[in-house]
Amino acid sequence: MITTITPYSDLRNRASVGGNYDGVVRISINGSYGTGTLLFDGRAVLTAAHLFSKVSSSSIATVIFDTSTGQQTINSTHIEVIPSFDVINYNNDLALVWLSSSAPVSAQRYELYRSSDEIGQTMTMVGYGTPGTGNTGILTTYNGDKLRLTASNQFDADGATLKTALGTQLSWTPTANQLIADYDNGNSAQDALGQLINKLGLGLGQNEGMISTGDSGGPAFINGMIVGIASYTASISLGIIHPDIDTLKNSSFGEIGAWQRVSNYQQWIDQTIRSQYVDAPTKTEQVKTSIIEGNNGTTLNYFLLQVTGVRTDSAQLLSVDYTTRDGTAIAGQDYLATKGTLVLYSNENQAVIPVEIIGDNIYEPNEIFYLDVFNPVGGSFGTDVIKLTAVRTIVNDDIA
Repeated sequence: MITTITPYSDLRNRASVGGNYDGVVRISINGSYGTGTLLFDGRAVLTAAHLFSKVSSSSIATVIFDTSTGQQTINSTHIEVIPSFDVINYNNDLALVWLSSSAPVSAQRYELYRSSDEIGQTMTMVGYGTPGTGNTGILTTYNGDKLRLTASNQFDADGATLKTALGTQLSWTPTANQLIADYDNGNSAQDALGQLINKLGLGLGQNEGMISTGDSGGPAFINGMIVGIASYTASISLGIIHPDIDTLKNSSFGEIGAWQRVSNYQQWIDQTIRSQYVDAPTKTEQVKTSIIEGNNGTTLNYFLLQVTGVRTDSAQLLSVDYTTRDGTAIAGQDYLATKGTLVLYSNENQAVIPVEIIGDNIYEPNEIFYLDVFNPVGGSFGTDVIKLTAVRTIVNDDIA
């Protein structure tokens, strides 16, 4: 990905295996490719809708993982594009890809960024796009391996702000659901959003970068959570103002990039993923408090959260934070640690939290781990209750 200040051979630009980005994947379909991000259940990958604009939902995508345990390829079972995708203006440019088997244990799973304070914050982008530099743009002659690269930038505005400021001078109509960043080189002449809409900023120096061809669907992270999904780049001029260093749309200095604002799509992402869970409990008596370990990959076990305390308003969001905790079972060996926020949306009164159990062929006694649920917002657990804890038993199925 990513055109960067320094050449792609500079190790500071590499999202190397064994680091924090082994859950950022390459998605191939019909001879083209993009980037995606493995979500918290280890079964779904979040990416851009426009990758699939010319294929059907039953088409098979190939998802390629590069992790510390090697490269692994998994086919998709199906693809779901958000129904409101606007192909003309690239609004609502999101899709989910379901894997035909569990993702590698060595691949990170990522939680969604759920706050609406993205503007002004520095983010980290990761992807498999064609490399290049800000001075020259994409290396059109590059024919080497697909590299997973990383760089940083800052969200300066949203799409609606850009459209309001430029009006008919902007040939498309982005909404506030798009996060916009420009590609700065430290010179005010290439400060696109400073020149165009007075959102001044000269960049992050050697850390600055921009998405390029092949990064579509790739993540932007804040605090390790997915805040944006890469959608497109643009070169904008206004009268005598030409911030783009070479006037070509090639991810060079002076261009802008747009990411879909994940916080505004969390309901569609959450509820679409929940609808695909296999054998998830909907009643207390269906909850499995013991689960067979299995021999390989991971198996989902579900914790069911139901509203039995006090909810401030059933039409408003209710959220809780959660985290797994070791008992005799050890995270990374027996199950995959997870933490995040579960949101119950308008008039929902229950949902599940999935935890992946790691299968192996090693004999060991039955083991337990815990899930703690805390920090309710929009309701309470009941009088004087600040935390809920559930326990699970992983049942050995190997011979001593």
